[in-house]
Amino acid sequence: MRKKAVIALDGDGVLVDYHQAYRAAWANAFGAIPAVRDPQAYWPLARFDVRRLAGEEMEHFRRQFNEEFWSTIPPIPGAVDACHALVAAGFELVCVSAIDPNFQAARLQNLRECGFPINHVIATANNVTDLSPKAQVLHELKPVAFVDDYLPFLKGIPSQIHAALILREPNGSPNVGEDMALAHSRHADLAGFVDWWLAGIAQNDEIHQNYGNA
Repeated sequence: MRKKAVIALDGDGVLVDYHQAYRAAWANAFGAIPAVRDPQAYWPLARFDVRRLAGEEMEHFRRQFNEEFWSTIPPIPGAVDACHALVAAGFELVCVSAIDPNFQAARLQNLRECGFPINHVIATANNVTDLSPKAQVLHELKPVAFVDDYLPFLKGIPSQIHAALILREPNGSPNVGEDMALAHSRHADLAGFVDWWLAGIAQNDEIHQNYGNA
């Protein structure tokens, strides 16, 4: 039996809505849901009307990012259906996420409870130098495509992997500059990538069929 082609997907910003989870964590820590300051801000600290933290306040907030946090992040609209469309088209999905390995199981639980057809999560480091911390994993996994919303995570991944970038909110976004050339395609969200990807497959199949009938 031929092994299914793999598509690797980032977690936060591609599959699940880290912004909303961050907002809920702030409310849990400080007792008030922060207002949205800039709905087009890429980073939560700029998106929400929150203050910069230090010392004990920062430590208290960090403690909110526990196993419960990582297992209860809501899905991004359209992402679950998009993943089911990929599986229906014959792909296997793997989440490659830059999170603490201690929360790898929580991330998988989160995805499964949201309804994602994903059975495998790989946690990586999140530091970026000249090479994405996800590069080695992707080299071993050999997916046909990798989808992320953070441009630096495309650095140094194998060139034969289709690198798809989810652009998300533009204000303060790291998805700018010369490194944009690393992205083979750009999309508003995962659903947009999936529509584009499957349309390309259908077009190629039609071309091959027409060629075979010529």
